Amino acid sequence: MTAKKTFLGFGLGAVQSGLMLFEALKSGNFDRFIIVEINESLVKAVRKAGNAISINTATESGIIKSSIPGIEILNPSDPKDLPTIKEAIYTADEMATAIPSVEFYDAGGKQSIAYLLTRNLNPEKKQILYAAENNNYAAEILLDKIVKHRGAELTESFQAVNTVIGKMGGVIDDMNTIHQLKLDLITPGNPKAILVEEFNNIIISKIHFNDYKRGIEVFQEKDDLLPFEEAKLYGHNAVHSMLGFFAQMRGYKFMSQIRQDRQLYEFGEKAFQDECGAFLLKKYQRLDEPLFTKAGFDFYGSDLLKRMTNPFLRDEVARICRAPLRKLLYHDRFLGTIREALAQNITARLIAQAVIAGIYYVIMQQMDIGIILPSRISNLTLATLKSTLTKLWENEEDDGYKKDALDLICSQYDIFKKTFLS
Repeated sequence: MTAKKTFLGFGLGAVQSGLMLFEALKSGNFDRFIIVEINESLVKAVRKAGNAISINTATESGIIKSSIPGIEILNPSDPKDLPTIKEAIYTADEMATAIPSVEFYDAGGKQSIAYLLTRNLNPEKKQILYAAENNNYAAEILLDKIVKHRGAELTESFQAVNTVIGKMGGVIDDMNTIHQLKLDLITPGNPKAILVEEFNNIIISKIHFNDYKRGIEVFQEKDDLLPFEEAKLYGHNAVHSMLGFFAQMRGYKFMSQIRQDRQLYEFGEKAFQDECGAFLLKKYQRLDEPLFTKAGFDFYGSDLLKRMTNPFLRDEVARICRAPLRKLLYHDRFLGTIREALAQNITARLIAQAVIAGIYYVIMQQMDIGIILPSRISNLTLATLKSTLTKLWENEEDDGYKKDALDLICSQYDIFKKTFLS
């Protein structure tokens, strides 16, 4: 009989609970589940609930409710929990970080993730860690911080791997939504629910250990993650954000309303096929990968559109539109797509219109960005749009496409106004 494994997760948000922890449980390959969480109220709630949590999975036809029992939840800020955390890291087979940002790897001093790993990894045991933060270099960043604390290179027995996570979902704290969808709370009495989609086609970087068998077997290993990371950022993320800003222009509250708006849905199809997909296929057609074929990317785009607009996912337009300034930066999803497309002689007109929609959203939200903007979106002029984008990008390095990208966006201004303001 094969010995069961130990899974340890840092953080208990939607990705950790609805993906990492859930898939570890479903695999049947683990018999110990540990979560390290700094939110003391959540720690207490899970313990009060008998060391179990509930999650909700949105399918195309409804909600599936699941329970994850037998969780050891520990707070690194509690001195009583620290010895168990150290022992758990030492004995863990597979670990996962799923926290808001890579910036938190080193937060908390001697209770930080990086410090705890530095002091407690087992040099005699092969251990892997899935870095599930939204950063293409999350694993490398974590390793750098561990080495900084350690003062020397790690042994060959530990590997942090990058992930490309296309799974959508989040923490729902709107009680109307919770009641309407009849969601299970994460724990009884806790006014929040975990709601994720059932998608679990997660891509990770290649494990370099010989004859290593992962406990979470469903993930797919790839030698080179960059093409898939670009498909996620310039395909999934770019079109998702584009549709969010367009939906905001139409006054929609939920992304599912796009299903009833044939024009917006077709914009999503066209962006995937003729803009994002077109340049990705040209760039990576040399690869022997099904995704980077016409049929493969067409399926990828059509599947994503159905998932993005799933009414049971209850995804709010406001959530998709959050942090608009970051999305409008020169090296983020929109301009990244425009620039990469230009490099392949492809014109990303709809993504260019998404940039305009993003500026309109900034105006509607009356955000202070250090630039004088009109108080009403109808008063935005082409000259102000151009100067605003120039200002937003002024500290970002020009790769030779700034002028062409700006010209393309400005060329779509009248078309955008006719579509959304007439």
